[in-house]
Amino acid sequence: MAMEFDSGSAELNQRIAEWLRWDKNEKTCDEIRDLAERGEWETLRGRLLQRLTFGTAGLRGVMHGGFNAMNDLVVIQSAQGLAKYLLQCYPSAEDRSRGIVLGYDGRYNSKRFAELSACVFLNENIPVWLYGRTVATPFVPFAVLELKCLAGIMVTASHNPKEDNGYKVYWTNSAQIIPPHDRNIQASILECLEPLASSWNLDLLVSDQLHDPYDKMTELYFRKLQANVPKAFISDYNTGSALRFVYSAMHGVGYPFVQRAFECANLAAVVAVPEQRDPDPEFRTVKFPNPEEGKSSLVLSMRLANETGCGVILANDPDADRLACAEKDAKGEWRVFSGNELGALLGWWSIRCYREQYPDQSLSDCYLIASTVSSKMCRSIAAIEGLQFIETLTGFKWMGNKSVELLAQGKTVLFAFEEAIGFMCSPTVLDKDGVSAACHLATMACYLRATSNQSLADKLNELYDIYGFHCTSTSYHFCYEPPVIERVFKRIRNLDPANGPADQRYPRAIAGGRFKIANVRDLTTGYDSSQPDGRAILPTSSSSQMITFSFENGAVITLRTSGTEPKIKYYAEMCAQPGQRDWAGSRSTLREMVEAIVEELLQPEVNNLTPRSD
Repeated sequence: MAMEFDSGSAELNQRIAEWLRWDKNEKTCDEIRDLAERGEWETLRGRLLQRLTFGTAGLRGVMHGGFNAMNDLVVIQSAQGLAKYLLQCYPSAEDRSRGIVLGYDGRYNSKRFAELSACVFLNENIPVWLYGRTVATPFVPFAVLELKCLAGIMVTASHNPKEDNGYKVYWTNSAQIIPPHDRNIQASILECLEPLASSWNLDLLVSDQLHDPYDKMTELYFRKLQANVPKAFISDYNTGSALRFVYSAMHGVGYPFVQRAFECANLAAVVAVPEQRDPDPEFRTVKFPNPEEGKSSLVLSMRLANETGCGVILANDPDADRLACAEKDAKGEWRVFSGNELGALLGWWSIRCYREQYPDQSLSDCYLIASTVSSKMCRSIAAIEGLQFIETLTGFKWMGNKSVELLAQGKTVLFAFEEAIGFMCSPTVLDKDGVSAACHLATMACYLRATSNQSLADKLNELYDIYGFHCTSTSYHFCYEPPVIERVFKRIRNLDPANGPADQRYPRAIAGGRFKIANVRDLTTGYDSSQPDGRAILPTSSSSQMITFSFENGAVITLRTSGTEPKIKYYAEMCAQPGQRDWAGSRSTLREMVEAIVEELLQPEVNNLTPRSD
């Protein structure tokens, strides 16, 4: 019989009792019991009176006991809720037979969370395609699409710290879930909180309804990747190229997939950073396992490249859906490209590849897609080259689902990207894919070296000459207290008491009036001063903060919170017209504007915000 505890709160007492009754994992069950025995009620309130909710395509959080964390019980509850919701949406036996795809990365507990989830679905007589070894995240949406499954789950926390894990969900269309599915799944989870005894039964993993799609899906993925690289580029430029690439998997799962991708494109084998090549849940050589951090995450890669004479570095994040790149310049210095710069290069490359493969096809029904906080460079390229450009909300869940819409209309989606080093180089995977991006970027680098003796940096400068210089600046501050974030953005919305009704009193200028604001778009409240009715066109969400300022001098600066990390991020861009050469002036002006908006609106010292270390 379970021990009873009196915390002074009937609700907390009930949650403690539920946890001790439901959780069959000895470690996390003892964790909650020990906290109760020590009377640590505040800690227990945080762990048991709140719970993880579906946010950016699923769940993500620290691994420990409690409903607000990633653990066996929460995973089982989530799988039960998702299974129930899927059966509501697809009630027929024929639909149920389509099954679900599950994958996992190399983090602590990832395989166990995937196997527990598999048992929940098998118990509902839903067939499961469970990858038999660690995979890159893109292989889950790829399998959903190719196997025509009901949904997919990837157990990963991407580039989060080692203490975290997550649960990324893909819908039947193989794109990440968006509203209303996220809300409906969350509601379904709350209706299925008590775990069935069978949900803990790993004996179901020998079921004849459990399949391993690894061999079939990897063969098909690489066959399609090879088909997306023009044959002329593979045979004429990649083969025998003197250009060599250092590669880091950042202690994640990417190496065997990037290795195979290079073979498909006849690229010379990557020189892998040995300390970071294989999955390691400790991420022991990096402070943050995120190549987006820049040079601080690429120290070992740069050392190896210098030792081996390699001129380009490619790095995936631990689940291999993002790609970073650095290139050595003529002075021997390393330049780490931003996501926006890589987006410009890969956007141009997608057009070059399409024209090589389909020389007689018009580009009028071809699309480039970018998130609203990403560079407008692809918009400039599309305008001059005769393509279509679409901007979506932040995150690949929106770009993936927009791609589904366009493909259903018979349109061609060439490329989509977000500034956070996420790239979709073809709709083979309707999500960001660091494996295919590595292959395409390396092929482009070899092509440029062979045809024009250009580096990636040379080509980027040429693109700026043709389409206009686009100068960007992105960074963030850590903020671990949600009330502080709320206060920061509330102040921004009420900074100028004489400027409109409540919550629309946005600043009219920064830096002592030197930089005047032309328009404000607030996707938290739905306000957009540039629209005749004052309403934003893009979807809005009151659960996250996002305000964009468009300035009279052409600069655009967005402030927003992260959906997965305790950060306030800023994204700034200055766009010049084609042929304008005062690039240094654009950079200087943008730098001054960013400093002003951070100090005046975010007030890091007042709000105790911690700046990015790099």
